[in-house]
Amino acid sequence: MTAPTLPGFTPARPVPAPAGAGPAPRTYTVTLKTGLKLLNANQRPHYRQRAERTAAIRAAAMEAVSESSTLMDALAEAKPDALFQRAHVLGVLHPPTNGRRDPANWYPSFKAAVDGLVDAGLLEDDDHTRLLGPDMRLGHVVKGGQLVLHIRELAPGEQWPDLGAVTR
Repeated sequence: MTAPTLPGFTPARPVPAPAGAGPAPRTYTVTLKTGLKLLNANQRPHYRQRAERTAAIRAAAMEAVSESSTLMDALAEAKPDALFQRAHVLGVLHPPTNGRRDPANWYPSFKAAVDGLVDAGLLEDDDHTRLLGPDMRLGHVVKGGQLVLHIRELAPGEQWPDLGAVTR
């Protein structure tokens, strides 16, 4: 299944590696099934309902990885290690209807999906030393709504952005 793309957005492509730096970083797209009940930071569900939705999103991310033969081949090749040592995740929320939305409010859903990527073996952990993101964006309307995760390997030696320089 090919992932929908955003108008004016091209998913991350491997960056040409500097001379002698090795192969270009790998990129993958993980598309979760449509119709999942997502979590929104503005909601206040009962803790059990929240836990059930979190578990469902996490399992859906693992399932999406397991259904990708490309990812499963890469995971088998990387065993016993995680597929990525460091990665950047761009999460795209495809809402079920038109309307104004704040994609950052769906952070709990993106977090559960990233946890599913960790469970699937793409990353050893999702702490700040291994993961940049998830950065959340709003995509086009998809019937039932959908989360799509674009994962880009951070190349050895690729530095984290210096965000402090922006605020000085």
